[in-house]
Amino acid sequence: MDNKLSCIMVIDDDEPTNFISTMLIEEAGCTHHLEIADSGMKALNYLKKATEEVGSKGDFIPPDLVFLDINMPRMNGWEFLTEFRKISNGHALKPVIIMLTTSLNPDDKQRAENIPEIADFENKPLTKEMIERIIRKYFKAA
Repeated sequence: MDNKLSCIMVIDDDEPTNFISTMLIEEAGCTHHLEIADSGMKALNYLKKATEEVGSKGDFIPPDLVFLDINMPRMNGWEFLTEFRKISNGHALKPVIIMLTTSLNPDDKQRAENIPEIADFENKPLTKEMIERIIRKYFKAA
C-alpha cells in the first residue's frame, strides 16, 4: 500500500482477536509500526510515552489510527477514552479512533456518536476490507 501510516494501535484484551488483527493489518501493508495493547492501561502507558517522545526518534510512535474495543476488563473502552483525554489534551496526539465491538446494544453506537474523539463505530471482527475502507476514508483525502 502506498503512503503507509506511521503507526496503528489495537487495544483489545482478547488474544485471538489480536492475533487475527495483527495478521490482517500486516497483510494490508498499511503501516510501518503496529502496536498491540491488551489493556487500556497498557495503551495509556504507551501513549503517554509517545507524547513525551513526539519529534524524537524514540521507540514510542504516536498512532495515526487506533482500533479500540469497548468491552475489556478493568478498564473498558469508555473509561480508556476518559483517561486518554487527560493525556492528549495539549499534545499533538490526535489519532483517528475507531470503536470496535461485538455488542448488539444500539445504545453503544449512539454513545460513540456523541464522543468527539471517536471517528467511527464498527462491529468485530476487523476485516481487511474494513481496514482499507477506514484508511481511504480518513487518510486518503487526495
